[in-house]
Amino acid sequence: MKGITVAVAMSGGVDSSVAAALLVEQGYQVIGVMLRLWSEPGREGSNRCCTPDAMAQARRVAAQLKIPFYAINAQDIFRQVVVEYFFEGYRSGITPNPCLLCNRYIRWDYLLKHVQAMGAEKMATGHYARLRVANNRVKLLKGLDENKDQSYVLSVLNQDQLQHTLLPIGEYTKPQVRQFARDFGLPVAERQDSQDLCFLAGQNYRDFLVRHAPDVLRTGKIMTTKGQVVGEHHGLGFYTIGQRKGLGIYSSHPYYVVDKIPEENILIVGEESELSFSGLVADGANWIAEEPPANQFRAEVKIRYKTRLVPATIEVIDEKTVQVRFDHPLRDVTPGQRVVFYGGDEVIGGGMIRKGILKSSAEGAES
Repeated sequence: MKGITVAVAMSGGVDSSVAAALLVEQGYQVIGVMLRLWSEPGREGSNRCCTPDAMAQARRVAAQLKIPFYAINAQDIFRQVVVEYFFEGYRSGITPNPCLLCNRYIRWDYLLKHVQAMGAEKMATGHYARLRVANNRVKLLKGLDENKDQSYVLSVLNQDQLQHTLLPIGEYTKPQVRQFARDFGLPVAERQDSQDLCFLAGQNYRDFLVRHAPDVLRTGKIMTTKGQVVGEHHGLGFYTIGQRKGLGIYSSHPYYVVDKIPEENILIVGEESELSFSGLVADGANWIAEEPPANQFRAEVKIRYKTRLVPATIEVIDEKTVQVRFDHPLRDVTPGQRVVFYGGDEVIGGGMIRKGILKSSAEGAES
């Protein structure tokens, strides 16, 4: 494999810079590439994935590694696909995860096709995850650093995309990667990670929505699980499952958001004891091996990027729909987020959460 051309998606951060340096050291023909993504008008250059400083840092690293570097304009497609998805998600009352859509359609579609046209046979990134090939199929595994594992956000990829992917730092921990950067003498060795949505540039997402999608400000009723009207919400997109603060409800005991009814524009609240989900239904299922292991199978699941793994039973309803039953009830099952299934270190697949199954509802349906 050595000597083939690999394009490294660089961000100006330590992870992608070390990925590029490792590939150069291993004898690959490396090209550095960086996407220019959409920024809010009037805040040009503020997108955290491609600020002028990040671009300058990536260029410095590429120059030090003696590899060519190219900036690729993806502003229009990013705005059309990722930012519009963000708006539409909040309009419909869900809590969207635009980073997943960006991975699927911007990095591993638009960018991958672009670098292939440039002659690259593989694309590498600085994600903390691992790949293994068995029986001509690529397996996606957790990164060795449990604290940095990013296999969750790569669960949207398919076999063709994974076949053309390298993940050079997945075998290392974050401290090891920083030490590599120091050993290579890279100027980004101590650069801090950014955790925010890139196009928000650190601003409050509610303010961003008000400026660009004011139609999310559609007021409606706040009702308890028992049907009592207790207040008025300012738009379903401004609330998330499990939220307690900012509801504007005056009561002797706290209320929590337990559900939303988008078709009726109603926010459902209840007591903390009611914030208990026995399972969920997810759509848009993606299977890393291109098919599920069985129509019903056991796995560990994550319902958000940073949540812990929990045991569950997954039932395949149809080609794109699954129902997940947790061994023990969970709180904060949030429509719009992704549920990902794991068998040990291996990612089996995942789907977007359409709805949570409240424990009381499930018990009522079964009785």
